[in-house]
Amino acid sequence: MADIQKKTDRYEELLAEALAVAEVAPPGGTPMADAASECEEMARSYLDDGRHFRAEGDFVNALAAFSYGHAWLDAGARVGLFDVPEEGHLFTV
Repeated sequence: MADIQKKTDRYEELLAEALAVAEVAPPGGTPMADAASECEEMARSYLDDGRHFRAEGDFVNALAAFSYGHAWLDAGARVGLFDVPEEGHLFTV
């Protein structure tokens, strides 16, 4: 059980840190900027969901939520919706 708790904590930190540094790349008012905002909103929602699940002791669903949230950001970064650091552990660009 301790392993999933540690992994859940790592993934929450990863998602929170990624959200803090990802910046919408397309100019505002464009369809691509809208898509970036939607991806960011999904990632933030999954962060909130994960925190709720973890507070309830449901580490499996918390880990899944944090993972899904990060996937939204990482995919958005790969297709150019976000400016993100190219070095480091946060993104796979």
